[in-house]
Amino acid sequence: MTEQIMAHGGNEAGRERIHAHFMGQAVGCRQLGSPFTALFCELMAERLDRSSAFDRRIFDWPGDPRADALSLRAAGACNALARSGRDPALRAAYPPNETQAEPLWQAVQAAIAGHDAFLTAYLDSAPQTNEVRRCAVLLGGALTIARECGLPLDLLEIGSSAGLNLGFERQRYELGSAEWGGGAAPVTIRSQWRGALPPLDAPLSVAARRACDLNPLDPSRSEDRERVLSYIWPDQAERLRTAEAAFDAAAAAPWRVERADAAAWVEARLVEEGPAGRARVLMHTIMWQYLPEATKQRITAAMRQAGAAATADRPLYWLRMEADGDSAAVTLGQWPGGAERELGRADYHARWVEWH
Repeated sequence: MTEQIMAHGGNEAGRERIHAHFMGQAVGCRQLGSPFTALFCELMAERLDRSSAFDRRIFDWPGDPRADALSLRAAGACNALARSGRDPALRAAYPPNETQAEPLWQAVQAAIAGHDAFLTAYLDSAPQTNEVRRCAVLLGGALTIARECGLPLDLLEIGSSAGLNLGFERQRYELGSAEWGGGAAPVTIRSQWRGALPPLDAPLSVAARRACDLNPLDPSRSEDRERVLSYIWPDQAERLRTAEAAFDAAAAAPWRVERADAAAWVEARLVEEGPAGRARVLMHTIMWQYLPEATKQRITAAMRQAGAAATADRPLYWLRMEADGDSAAVTLGQWPGGAERELGRADYHARWVEWH
């Protein structure tokens, strides 16, 4: 009897933990302009049971569901199935079709029953959204660096996924009332820009670029493309169009993302002596929170060590956009000197940027 009570109590604790996580994600999705994904998360929080392997995998999740973005893994799994066309009823319940709670839940329930193995396996991978609008922040930081040092940039990106943001300077931007980039650019980034503008007339030149990810995706592979698109919320049509255009551009680009642990890769890149007359820039966006603490410490130590050897004609910069509350801080560290400052803030998808 005691064992039954303990098991029941454990199940209830797990349910409460998952309920709180999915409901919290629903709030975030509404704030970020996706009422559909918010509704999906609410339905999962309220109605999910243990009748399938998919449900049980969620309820018995071994790690921190928030840190592991479990709700977004589940949303991505169902969106991938809907996009695939393998479940017409689920596809019909998804945008751009009209969405209502009861028909959506009935379609999701049927999809879980009919595609349990596919959906369960999809939970194993962390979301890789490769949010392209964050390029607006990278552009602002790169223009600031270019204005201050006057040198071409060697870009090093970690957590690069499919590398869609690695060619940010090749895109066109609409930053509020300001524009940057050529009209023939394959991708246009639109972001609400508040406050000061970055130095749009700075002579920005990229001399080299490299990137890594634990699970790099190839933009020319349809399977990898669909993996990223599945994590983009299906009621955000402009995000989808922008990502699809960025995939086309990245597939045609000469670079690919390397498979590597971020700390080991940064350490190896920074011990390589780059040519004089270039500025090395380590950059990343909304990925730091997913790294183990030991990995963060190694990267920070490697940057400080390389920064101690930086010179005016071989400077080092650390440009990052990372969450620190309800929005993300855009921070720039630079060596020689080791000074660090906040350039601005942005929402997680860079729908808006507030520049200092």
